[in-house]
Amino acid sequence: MDIRGSLQEIIDEAIAQAIADGSLPLDEAPASALERPRDEANGDWASTVAMRSAKAAKMAPRDVAQIIVDHIPENTMIESVEIAGPGFINIRLTDSQLQEVIRVVRTEGDAYGRGTIPEGERNVNLEYVSANPTGPLHVGHGRWAALGDAMARVMRHAGYDVYEEFYVNDHGTQMDVFGNSVGVRYMQLLGHDVEMPEQCYGGSYVADIAQSIIDAEGNKYESMTDEERMEAFREIAYKQMLEDQEDILRQMGTTFDRWFSERSLYVEDGNGESPVSRSLKAMEDKGYVKEEDGAIWFRSSALGDEKDRVMIKANGEMTYFMSDVAYHYDKKMRGFDHLINIWGADHHGYVKRCECMLEAWGWPGDLEIVLGQLVNLYRDGEAVRMSKRTGEMVTLRELVEEVGVDATRYLMLSRSSDQPIDFDIEQAKKKDASNPVYYVQYAHARICSILRKAAPEALAKEEADGKVTIGRLAEEVVPEDVDLSPLTHPSELALMRKIADFGDFVALAARDRAPFRMTHYAQDLASLFHAFYTDCRVLTDDDNEPRSADDPIRQARLALCDATRIMLALVLGLLGVSAPEKM
Repeated sequence: MDIRGSLQEIIDEAIAQAIADGSLPLDEAPASALERPRDEANGDWASTVAMRSAKAAKMAPRDVAQIIVDHIPENTMIESVEIAGPGFINIRLTDSQLQEVIRVVRTEGDAYGRGTIPEGERNVNLEYVSANPTGPLHVGHGRWAALGDAMARVMRHAGYDVYEEFYVNDHGTQMDVFGNSVGVRYMQLLGHDVEMPEQCYGGSYVADIAQSIIDAEGNKYESMTDEERMEAFREIAYKQMLEDQEDILRQMGTTFDRWFSERSLYVEDGNGESPVSRSLKAMEDKGYVKEEDGAIWFRSSALGDEKDRVMIKANGEMTYFMSDVAYHYDKKMRGFDHLINIWGADHHGYVKRCECMLEAWGWPGDLEIVLGQLVNLYRDGEAVRMSKRTGEMVTLRELVEEVGVDATRYLMLSRSSDQPIDFDIEQAKKKDASNPVYYVQYAHARICSILRKAAPEALAKEEADGKVTIGRLAEEVVPEDVDLSPLTHPSELALMRKIADFGDFVALAARDRAPFRMTHYAQDLASLFHAFYTDCRVLTDDDNEPRSADDPIRQARLALCDATRIMLALVLGLLGVSAPEKM
């Protein structure tokens, strides 16, 4: 149900008629320019079209507005129209238009508000987290996991085809350093007096991996050379760490369509070509590769970068940037219209060169980088810098184990990605209205309780059949063709307006890559429901006497409750957060 779209058609028709009969001296019809008024007292929608077209019409904005209003055709949507200020056209919808939203939500369920994106724009590769497989994920990775997953969910609801990818940095010297670090700990645990080199991974998890190897295979690797042991442990430790990362992300509700191995970029096919060589040739064919001092360079300065970038060193060693060149070319060759990478803010200096490489191939604007700020961890207002368990960084797994997945995800999504998050562990664990995720979930659970109380006989029947679902109970209690005309109280109308806003809201959140806005929507919706529940008795009348099952007010309000339940579950689902039926 597209209220904005239907209103735009009405205003567009009024403008077209005014131009056609000569009332409005314009060569072409301007856009209807609908927006939400800041003050609900000014109506449900406002159009600024009169102010935008007054200069071209050579008329005062209020005069243009009056002409447009005079030409609005008969319709069932608009209750009243008012010209305000310098020329705003304020529109108030009929109650029946808002009431119909309830029926649509109950019919469409979690498909409500779905959008469509034009061909050529919708096929998106979204890459995020992409941590090195050399250590456990920390709380910052948790933010990217929540952000990327929620972004994908919101974008899919808006009509994009989103393919989620984790880029595994499993090529290069850091993998050798990791293997050697485990090897040294292994030898130390077997009683050898060896020192950890200066370049190493020193976390306690490295010793844990070494101990797990001893537990599984004893001293099998003790007699090997350091190089042989490094190579063996590099692969064992890499596999363990990747499995650990996959496991905690899966617990977080974050899954990927592909875990893309950097190593695969260097694998040659039957023709002796690899993704690296193909990407390099494509860039060379466009004239953006040069050889200087024995090294191979990307001429990125020709595209606005501050300097050219080395891809292959004079000694033949590939740079990290060469892998990025190959990886992004591979993505485009797989047919994606648009590429989105979520990176930490510390990668800001890397953005321009990557944008330039897409432009070099002829795809300017096809790469979008979302930079995110860090997570500051607190406990009752005091900064937390180290894990109590290990004395090192706090891992994502430790945070999830203490506060739960729902609180972790919701609070990680509560602010725009370009703002740091202050995450208070104790606040996240609270079971009261001061905890935003609890507040929203409680609204959903409260509605489920109302529906159960409204349907004792249906509930007993469903329990006997073993098929109890809140949706089934709602269908039993509130018929599809319920009369919604009793829903006229200001709290009821405010709640329905919020529900009607959802399609536009999710479209904008997807367009701006801003899933944090869905947390705001969820909290507003929960707040409006709690206000409605206070102002409008559902199962009893104003004297606290039970309403009969066929009471029109009871049925209409139960329908509104059910639609709100569906919406809360939908919004929480887009955030990757559960919607509990009991709390």
